[in-house]
Amino acid sequence: MNDEVVHGIPSSKRVLKDGDVLSIDTGANVGGWAGDNAWTFAVGHVSDEVKSLLEVTRDCLRLGIEQAVPGNHLGDIGHAIQSHAEENGFGVVRGYVGHGIGHNMHEEPDVPNYGKAGRGIRLEVGMCLAIEPMITLGERYVHTKANGWTVVTDDESYAAHFENTIAITEDGPVITTCEPGHDPFDVDEGRNAAT
Repeated sequence: MNDEVVHGIPSSKRVLKDGDVLSIDTGANVGGWAGDNAWTFAVGHVSDEVKSLLEVTRDCLRLGIEQAVPGNHLGDIGHAIQSHAEENGFGVVRGYVGHGIGHNMHEEPDVPNYGKAGRGIRLEVGMCLAIEPMITLGERYVHTKANGWTVVTDDESYAAHFENTIAITEDGPVITTCEPGHDPFDVDEGRNAAT
């Protein structure tokens, strides 16, 4: 919730209120293959600043996915995410990144949300990646709470986290964590990749 970037611990004592944001990160293993997905939701009415954070972070995910084509480099994904977030005045978390995914939830390579275009390993057909921008309303710095698990922003600013698992094909990236034919970025459909 709110300033928690990742690994928030649910509790019946925590009550959502108008103006909060809530990130839900889910993983699944089906037929020996892993999938990883996250989406951040506004609770009730949020400020225009927070709406912008959610929209920009979602767009960062889309722009990162668009770079996941054969022949591009890993840095092209991070560069697309970082450029869009920073152009809009938001922070890009560095200590937590996306990842390769397959039979295991976390595999090589790491997929940073920052980087230089044309750098890093070359993307190839058959690679599967979990791309997951973690963007903050304020500074990019984070720390882990005393519970040893929950990662929060240092400046207590809100954070957003969007993620999809994709497969790189000859025809470009295919999102594997949503219904076939469904566009998780089409907010007018009234649903998204987390449902």
